[in-house]
Amino acid sequence: MNESIVVKAEGLYKIFGRRPADAVKKLSAGVSRDELGKSATAAVIDASFEVYKGEIFVVMGLSGSGKSTLIRMLNGLLPATAGSVTVAGSPLTGISDKELRKLRQKNVSMVFQHFALMPHRTVLNNAAYALEVQGVEKTEREERALKILKLVGLDGWDQKYPSQLSGGMKQRVGLARALAAETDILLMDEAFSALDPLIRREMQEQLVTLQKELGKTIIFITHDLNEAMFLGDRIAMMHDGRIVQVGTPDEILTRPASHYVEQFVQDVDRTRVLTAGVVMDSSPDDVRSASLPGATAVSEDAPLAEIFGLAADSDRPLAVVDDHDNVVGSLGQETLLSALSHTPANGPLSVVEDEQATDITDGEAAR
Repeated sequence: MNESIVVKAEGLYKIFGRRPADAVKKLSAGVSRDELGKSATAAVIDASFEVYKGEIFVVMGLSGSGKSTLIRMLNGLLPATAGSVTVAGSPLTGISDKELRKLRQKNVSMVFQHFALMPHRTVLNNAAYALEVQGVEKTEREERALKILKLVGLDGWDQKYPSQLSGGMKQRVGLARALAAETDILLMDEAFSALDPLIRREMQEQLVTLQKELGKTIIFITHDLNEAMFLGDRIAMMHDGRIVQVGTPDEILTRPASHYVEQFVQDVDRTRVLTAGVVMDSSPDDVRSASLPGATAVSEDAPLAEIFGLAADSDRPLAVVDDHDNVVGSLGQETLLSALSHTPANGPLSVVEDEQATDITDGEAAR
């Protein structure tokens, strides 16, 4: 296994109901999810993907798409009907309960949507709980938990109880508890969806900041496309239990692999997702022209929303530069306007074909 791959799923299925193995055979033979009838519910169908060390990998889908079932298969909370999961080079599927507990303690922590704090414990003791389970001595676990609480913005709140906290603060405690365990992998299931919009945005920004500092590998589940686009280094789009596209936010936005994905992303604010480096003109002539003295320089990582004012004030294309201030392309007003078009570029990514853009509401069993 490639050392940069920390989580790998291959041919994962999760079937609820009677005769799940038969359902897997039918689905593998091309039977649709709906054709299984009421005897079986296919929550996850033939899911395969890899998550790389240090990235935020977002699984995005509507209610009923299978995303929450999928994340529970990645830490063994739900056993796979078929397929395999490998975590940090070790198999997760098919191992004993003892081996599973050991793998979780060493490698995987989880942050839930509804906080899951223990009301009779202080903030400090909640944050230190995973360390207590690991058998870490009290003084050490409290020292480690206090450092993490400060990191997530809860310095001075360690002796409070959950009932004394706002929703955003409770979620920070849940995040602190996961970080205090010092595992390399964080699973976050709709972790911010219960928060008010402003607090939610704060938590998203804080997660990005923490990720830059700590370098965790994060698998983040959400139904919110803007959240997925903001957080994800890569995004897996799910529909009807299947992963229909995996790609970077700009790849999914500019090269949707199916009609379903294209409809899903049509209302995204492209100016905040697309960057100068994605839409720039990069032919040798464009680079040479932009390298002439007097051109206004912008970073290739700059969102288009931050560039429009500069482009409007300039009578020539902007020079797009890399981290070493080397000119790598140019960006004129015409190119900027063209980038706002919803027309996808040619050449879809690797994809499992999906037929229709229909919402699904099969309920909790298929989430």
